Amino acid sequence: MRYKDFEQIISSERMSRYVAACGGDTRKAMTLYRLNLQLSQELFTIISCFEIALRNAINQVLTARLGAEWLKDSIMPGGIFTIRNTHKTYDIINYAYLKLTHEHSYTHTKLIAEMEFGIWKYMFSPAQFNQTGRVLLRAFPNKERSNAEIQYNHSYIFNELDKINTMRNRIAHHEPVCFYLQDPVVDTSHALGIYLKMQRLFAWMGIDSHSLLYGLDHVQQVCRKVNELKTT
Repeated sequence: MRYKDFEQIISSERMSRYVAACGGDTRKAMTLYRLNLQLSQELFTIISCFEIALRNAINQVLTARLGAEWLKDSIMPGGIFTIRNTHKTYDIINYAYLKLTHEHSYTHTKLIAEMEFGIWKYMFSPAQFNQTGRVLLRAFPNKERSNAEIQYNHSYIFNELDKINTMRNRIAHHEPVCFYLQDPVVDTSHALGIYLKMQRLFAWMGIDSHSLLYGLDHVQQVCRKVNELKTT
């Protein structure tokens, strides 16, 4: 496809950053745009698998602690998320629960599936962590021990999940992942960093991510292709 046709479809505003990053080479800019889409797809696949693993690990811990219907029970009168500090969590769960009951399709498993990544992230914020009994670090049985420099506590997990969630949202909103921050500079270090965070957290959950993602994980290969387009 000619660049002018490509730009008309994608928009000159969106493509301007890619062209600048490629030193004005429009053919290379189209290649970079396509590779950015490929990297986004690869990362989203890993994030999707990670999100499912995370929510299942959390569900296992809280089912043992609070019972088989813990998520529904959390929004019932006197439930753990009916306090003021967890009202947003309550609203999200309640909305999904009412939707499923209206459709006559409620099950605990379906309610779990209705939750977005942000719900699981906020399980490690102070109020939710306390309300669920301060047990959720059990979802990471192989977690590193805290030391004088780093406390691998619920706040640490929250911050790591927040970074992954931010990347997830960037991809969902079609934001590029192949640049250095907001600059028109080809750089996959941030994308690769998020990928490595997930690999680490998989290991902390006791999951062999290489086996889980066999045939699916091409993040590092695509990063190399993207970085080949760097201008000197």
